[in-house]
Order: sequence, then C-alpha cells, then structure tokens
Amino acid sequence: MAHEAAIEALRALLGDRLATSDSHRELHAQNEAYFARALPDAVAYPETTEEVSRILAICHEARCPVTPFAAASSLEGQHLPIAGGVSLDMGRMTRVLTVNAEDLNCTVQPGLTREALNTELRATGLFFPIDPGANASIGGMAATRASGTMAVRYGTMREAVLALEVVMADGTVIRTGSQARKSATGYDLTHLIVGSEGTLGVITEVTLRLYGQPEAISAATCRFESVEDAVNCVI
Repeated sequence: MAHEAAIEALRALLGDRLATSDSHRELHAQNEAYFARALPDAVAYPETTEEVSRILAICHEARCPVTPFAAASSLEGQHLPIAGGVSLDMGRMTRVLTVNAEDLNCTVQPGLTREALNTELRATGLFFPIDPGANASIGGMAATRASGTMAVRYGTMREAVLALEVVMADGTVIRTGSQARKSATGYDLTHLIVGSEGTLGVITEVTLRLYGQPEAISAATCRFESVEDAVNCVI
C-alpha cells in the first residue's frame, strides 16, 4: 500500500517520533463533539518546519492523506483523520520565536496554546486577546479563523494574524504577509490561509498582533424577559 510506503519513509526520517501504536492512534481519533472516532494509520511528531516539509513531500509522493493535529479542542472535528493516513501532531512545536513589544507583535510556533502565550507575555504588559473558550493552539485558531467573547473589541483571528509560514501539500515552504499593519502588495495570501481549515497547507509559524493589557476587567450578568429584548439591548 502507498500508505505503508509513506509510513516506512517517515519512520526513517523521524525515528521514534513516528508512532503506530494503538494508544497513539486512539488519542488522535478522539474529539470533544459527537463525531465518530477516526483512526490514523500513524502519528508524526515534527519539531521543525523542515521536518513538516519533508513529511508532506513524502506523503504527497505516496498520495497519503495528512491531517494536522494540535490541542484537539475543536467541536467541528477538523482534526479527525477521516481518510486515515498520517495525523501530523504539532504539539512539539510550541516555541515563542520573537516578541516585538515595541511593535505590538510576536511570532510563535503553531502548537503553542493561547494560555501559554499569554503566560509568556505577562512581563511585557501585552496580551493576546482572542479567546474561543478553549485553550486552543495558535495554529489551530489561525486555521479555523477562531473568534470568541472579545471579538467585538479586538476582532477575530482574521484581524490578529499579520504573517504566516506555511508548508504546502508538496512540501514547499512559503511565507505570507509581514509585520506591517497595512500592505497593498499583491494577493492577500495570509487571509486566504486563515480560516482555510488546513485545506491549503500546514501552518508552521504565526505572527500575531498584540494589545496592551487592560487596566481593569469587569463582568456582569443581565436578565431579559425574552430573546427579542436581549437582541434589542445588544443593538
């Protein structure tokens, strides 16, 4: 089988970071919603962009499906390998690569979770505001164009992502966007990839817009007689 040829080539590349045991495969077949389990044939644990590129090139040549996987917090099942093949676990790519406090941005690897990022940013007086309600990975949030309770104030991942490093299906590595807040140079590939659900490539680096930490946060509970009253209040 083509899948078997790809798996043997990946084993030579990754060694014990290519897992085919039932425990690893079961872990990557689960989800937090009602979707049926979907077992991959193998699980790959890359640590660099170069390894992701090699993995995708091998699988592309063998026509072996690849499904990115990180925090698995999605309720829509995007991380489930419904066609089998390789589950590409980005959980070892969790570094904060740069923090440019003066420019209000940072660059991170895709497996880093939003809570871990904000822990890293605490000393800078900055924070990353997008909160989808789960401790999702930054790469997954970009791929699904996540939003959350603070979207009205800070926008969604569409507004938060300034630049990307992405590996295409054949292993080609591209970079999109820049730290600039505004650009009119050609196609806006960054925002094409944000929200593409992993169908266009695998995100390996994300440059994010940051904000100053608010001086105070307050919360309140409001009750309404009807849904219509609640909607009219928001309007």
